[in-house]
Amino acid sequence: MPAPTHRPITVSIVSHGQQALVLPLLAQLAEHCAASIEKIVLTVNVAEPDLLTHANFAIPIEQITNDAPRGFGANHNTAFQHCTSEWFLVLNPDIRLHADVLEPLRRAATDNDGVLTPRIVEPGQDQPEPHRNILTLGEILARRRKNYQAPKRPAWIPGMFMLFRANAYRQIGGFDQRYFMYGEDFDVCARLWLKGWRICAIDHLQVQHQAQRASQRDYRHLWWHITSLMKVWSSAAFWRYRAARARGSSRG
Repeated sequence: MPAPTHRPITVSIVSHGQQALVLPLLAQLAEHCAASIEKIVLTVNVAEPDLLTHANFAIPIEQITNDAPRGFGANHNTAFQHCTSEWFLVLNPDIRLHADVLEPLRRAATDNDGVLTPRIVEPGQDQPEPHRNILTLGEILARRRKNYQAPKRPAWIPGMFMLFRANAYRQIGGFDQRYFMYGEDFDVCARLWLKGWRICAIDHLQVQHQAQRASQRDYRHLWWHITSLMKVWSSAAFWRYRAARARGSSRG
């Protein structure tokens, strides 16, 4: 295991031909969060012009270029091999930051918080997305109703912004690479919780999501989404987590 470094966070970003999204995000990280970031690991998952040719950011950036596209979990697990810091941030290219949320997230963390997130605000909304409950078919359908009652604390957090304690991520072996594009975020939260780590959202911190709803535009993404749900519902972690939460717990 590499020796810890003085800046607390390594950031992992994966680009799927998304230069137009990645470059503004890098600029925002450099503007608002540079003091907290040891490095950014940028994975180019789909061939595109060199993202960093004319870029000059105040944060070290290590670029990984894949010979062939890989899944969400595989890309971030590889990036984690470059992590020498206390925290590991998985960040989507379409997240937008208008202030420093990383240092406040770290300050809010307790010793048993395994993964943290700010609240996510979707386009056209003035309120953040409601917290997510256990990922069941009933929950998926219920979230579409106007009278949906969200849990006070999240059972899991979406993969667009996940600040992991590096030791917790390492303990569970990171993301399960059997998933492809969807389902990894629920699964990793379930396995963290089952190991005694908390899943935490800090309600007074917000970031914006420039949503890219691929599942509504591309049948491949819809298929990946459905097959990933099937994998979640057939996994031992899902059933153990669901049973444990149903029994009740003081943990978030």
